[in-house]
Amino acid sequence: MIISNGLSRVGVAGLLLGLSLAASAREQMTQASADIRRTSYGVPHIRAVDERGLGVGMGYAYAQDNLCLLANEVITVNGQRARFFGPDQATLEERNNLASDVFFNWLNTPEAVAAFWKAQTPAMQQRIEGYVAGYNRYLKEQGAPAQCQAAWVRPLVKEDLVKLTRRLLVEGGVGQFAEALAGAAPPQATAGMQSSAKAFALAAANQQRFTLDRGSNAVAVGRDRSFNGRGMLLANPHFPWVGGMRFYQMHLTIPGQLDVMGAALPGLPVVNIGFNQHVAWTHTVDTSKHFTLYRLTLDPKDATRYLLDGKSIPLDKTAVTVQVKQADGSLKAVTHTVYSSQFGPVVQWPGKLDWDRRYAFSLRDANLGNDRVLQQWYAMNRAGSLKELQTSVHTLQGIPWVNTLAADDQGQSLYMNLSVVPNVSAAKLATCSDPRAGLQMIVLDGAHSACAWDIDPRAAQPGIFPADQLPQLQRTDYVQHSNDSAWMANPKAPLSGFSPVISQDNIGLGPRARFALQRLQTLEKQPISVTDLQNMVMDNEVYLAGQVMPDLLTFCAKHLGADAAALQPLCTSLKNWDQRANLDSGVGLVHFINLMQHLQQIPDAWRVAFDPAHPQTTPSGLAIDRAPVAKALREAMLASSAEVGKLGQTRWGDIQVSGQTPIHGGPQELGIYNAMQTVPRADGKREVVSGTSYLQIVTFDDKGPNAVGVLAFSESSNPASAYSKDQTQAFSEKKLRPLPFTEAQIKADPHYQIHTVKE
Repeated sequence: MIISNGLSRVGVAGLLLGLSLAASAREQMTQASADIRRTSYGVPHIRAVDERGLGVGMGYAYAQDNLCLLANEVITVNGQRARFFGPDQATLEERNNLASDVFFNWLNTPEAVAAFWKAQTPAMQQRIEGYVAGYNRYLKEQGAPAQCQAAWVRPLVKEDLVKLTRRLLVEGGVGQFAEALAGAAPPQATAGMQSSAKAFALAAANQQRFTLDRGSNAVAVGRDRSFNGRGMLLANPHFPWVGGMRFYQMHLTIPGQLDVMGAALPGLPVVNIGFNQHVAWTHTVDTSKHFTLYRLTLDPKDATRYLLDGKSIPLDKTAVTVQVKQADGSLKAVTHTVYSSQFGPVVQWPGKLDWDRRYAFSLRDANLGNDRVLQQWYAMNRAGSLKELQTSVHTLQGIPWVNTLAADDQGQSLYMNLSVVPNVSAAKLATCSDPRAGLQMIVLDGAHSACAWDIDPRAAQPGIFPADQLPQLQRTDYVQHSNDSAWMANPKAPLSGFSPVISQDNIGLGPRARFALQRLQTLEKQPISVTDLQNMVMDNEVYLAGQVMPDLLTFCAKHLGADAAALQPLCTSLKNWDQRANLDSGVGLVHFINLMQHLQQIPDAWRVAFDPAHPQTTPSGLAIDRAPVAKALREAMLASSAEVGKLGQTRWGDIQVSGQTPIHGGPQELGIYNAMQTVPRADGKREVVSGTSYLQIVTFDDKGPNAVGVLAFSESSNPASAYSKDQTQAFSEKKLRPLPFTEAQIKADPHYQIHTVKE
């Protein structure tokens, strides 16, 4: 270094030190940071001055509580499970690793991920980058927890969060067909991978469980019915207790710009269900169709070509390569060809969607074009009024496969079925679909381009319905929803006349909706209170028991015949049961579950059939005077007696558990609002895998929101965390706690602690 102009070496050193300190100061001033304030049960209240800082706090806090969970999901959405865990293991959703990897490598191509990233606003990009930096900061500082100290745990990149978001988008569509996509191959060809009959059986079961595992209840109350003339909201989503759909509770604040509290799904840098100063909202899985199948008429000369408007067109071929771990630890590349028509990838489901020499089936998922989903929740988080929230959903149309219910501080309630729905009118459905296929799964004619989805310039993306053609209802009394169609959101204003792809009317309601409508009607002569909404969930009434128990007891009294002695204990337990699913409810509940599961498979088991003119009260009763029903009931009683005799338990709380914690609630098919899905354990107990998850009840006064709630499975999935079981125990005890929202409430919390984290 040459020193000139008479400047001494000491002076140069001082100058360089000064420049270095100034640069360091500037760097510190621009370095993203966040305050993570924890309150009771470890709920993080994250405060930052900008979007990147907020993201840093979110990523760091989430890593503190759920690093292993997120790391596992990142491996899944990157299509690397077979690489690290082998091809024969399965995901948490029981999907074969190799099929999962083929699917996610097809879904999350570099081009698709880059396009999604480019479509995000600068603010959202900054938040995502901050989230990644915060997660990585924690991983660098603390390392992975004991249960996931392995090579597959790595720092995140921004593309990981994009891939997690895209996985969420297709949960209601092509994501349910991963095995069918990964196993599709032309007739007499050897597929890159073969999906077993067991894999498809599991896939079918997962499809049937989709609404059960991701169902929800919601009630939004307006000024005419609420206790204080303001809006009220009950949010009761039923989401998985494990894996990539497990909610995380948090509070996000950028002073002067954002103040929102609620719950988010793993890796999503927004609040999905929650409340702010003026509005509270929640979601319920809808019955709208978010994909359609297309039956392709194949070229008789070549089963990899299809006929469209009389012309033979080749199916596109995409080679998907997966790295597969071998028995000796080495990696082997396995390549599968995914075939696609202009309507989407070819899917093959033996016995349901066969690819033979005449036909094949393509699947078109509307949410593959939805790059607005994060911006949608970003806008909802900031909404200053119900109108503002509604306008954002109308404009962006980014909600993927759920309804939205909301209430505000002005006493308004709102229901919107404004998700991403293929634009297939009733007329087009009549022309282009096979009526034999019914409406459960829409199959259109892929031989004619006229059967493609219609394009409306008012819609946010080509091929979906515009917002003004979708169901919505604003009321000052109430709206409610429990995973039925839009029809009976409020019986005083039925929503009807829509394309069956959107919503169907004059069809039977689920028992949870009937319970909710009945409960709301019993409260008509008095204002609805927070306790009333809490009791809808927590008193665990079994709605169907009120519909059929008189007939069951009549059967016990008059029709047991030669089986009277064997069935008397069952009948006694039914008579003594309190018709609820509380911890201290007796084994009469178990018998009732077993009997109804069997009887619901019997045609014409109802004494009074469904009547569209009386949707809230029909069907009802058991037709015990019909021989087939009586025979089925007797068989179910004998089977249940044998099963319950082996249990050795007399209380529901000793049977339905999460780990060792007793859990109340029960199967949603019985009209239990506090729905729980379980799987049998080796010890005879039933482990909760899905159900009431993030429960919140929000009201408003002159100062803003007042909320109580609980995260039923607790904040952390790390068994070593102090926050892994605490809220689960509170939920077991039916304890909802106030949710601290204001600065004063946060700092007054007895477990308040603060940690500042920098990028």
